[in-house]
Amino acid sequence: MKVELQINNSTSTRARFVSWTPSPCRIRVTDPTGVLTPLVPITLSFTPAASSTAAVVFRKGTTGLFSNTLSLSVPTSGTSVPFFIAGKFGSPSTSNADIRIDAKMLTTTVGSVKIMVRVRKNANNLTTGERDRLVAAFAKLNNQGAGRFADFRDMHTNVSSPQAHGAPGFLPWHRAYLLDLERELQNIDPSVALPYWRFDQAAPNIFTLDYFGVSNAVGTVQFSASNPLQFWITDGVPGINRRPFFPTASAPPGLLTEAQTLALGAAFQQFRSLEGNPHGSAHVSFGGFISSIPTAARDPLFFLLHCNVDRLWAKWQRLNSRFDPAVAASYFGSGSNPIGHNLPDTMWPWNGITGPPRPPTAPGGSMAPSACVSAPGATPQVKDSLDYQGRIAAPSRLGFDYDDVPAA
Repeated sequence: MKVELQINNSTSTRARFVSWTPSPCRIRVTDPTGVLTPLVPITLSFTPAASSTAAVVFRKGTTGLFSNTLSLSVPTSGTSVPFFIAGKFGSPSTSNADIRIDAKMLTTTVGSVKIMVRVRKNANNLTTGERDRLVAAFAKLNNQGAGRFADFRDMHTNVSSPQAHGAPGFLPWHRAYLLDLERELQNIDPSVALPYWRFDQAAPNIFTLDYFGVSNAVGTVQFSASNPLQFWITDGVPGINRRPFFPTASAPPGLLTEAQTLALGAAFQQFRSLEGNPHGSAHVSFGGFISSIPTAARDPLFFLLHCNVDRLWAKWQRLNSRFDPAVAASYFGSGSNPIGHNLPDTMWPWNGITGPPRPPTAPGGSMAPSACVSAPGATPQVKDSLDYQGRIAAPSRLGFDYDDVPAA
């Protein structure tokens, strides 16, 4: 007998990624040879690779407790039986396919599939392998200025600034922006998740020759001979200019700490003041590209900075139960904000709308799709960024989680 395991309800290898948020899965008998009963008992379990500490948990339905194993009765007719898998909080993967899911009938393995518990991590704590895969994916996306990254650089300019800054849509827009970029990186290397620079803590490992570079006296970022970011080009200009105003073995001074940021207030209108401090303060802790809206996205460090801003929003959402767009405290304003900042507004550039009050162009096209989830769709609305874990409606999950923000 043989069974087929579908992760995220798909047989695609690109769908074999889970996070802390439960992923819908299915199992079905594909070859009933040797089985004479209409139902067969199957036990699901997991085994990490020798070098991995990744772990998952299982449950039958949309609610209930998770467990390390799961027993199911599977029809030999080929009818699928649903179940759910989630990464065990605190035990993510460090490489692709480093955990195997086995389906056993008694002691006989009748099906298996290798998956990854893929979450966004603290960039300072990545393994060497994770770091190298990340910089390689960024470099390939840039392709010495000729790659897809140019669209992401063109999304974040002075002309587009009103779509992304200075109003409540700052957080939803940048969440979509990061997600789009992350999915493009994953099209290059599916093991990559965008990490965050936790700027209220020292992160010396990030500012090294093998990672995001070391700035010289004039701010030119230097890389090791093996780091593909040495070939970085934006706007036709080689290299990155970044001038830290703090010792990079320490945290930048003057930024709100995580605890202070989370204490800004329980209503979104209060919390969104983080756009100034710590977000803006983190940007201007450097000179160079990253210090100014029209050039910030030329520095790949920008995306790690904003990933931390998004992580802080995710933590605030969990702390205050602010996932539901229908709850006023989850988001400020449903129709009184500038275009692109109201809950039902579609977001530029993914909506393709150009001309006043939108920018004159819409680089990049629609939102990159995912093999793991269907949300937020090709043309996301502001409200689609809020329920990123699918807490209010499971189909709303966006397919990412943070290493220190559980799903429950």
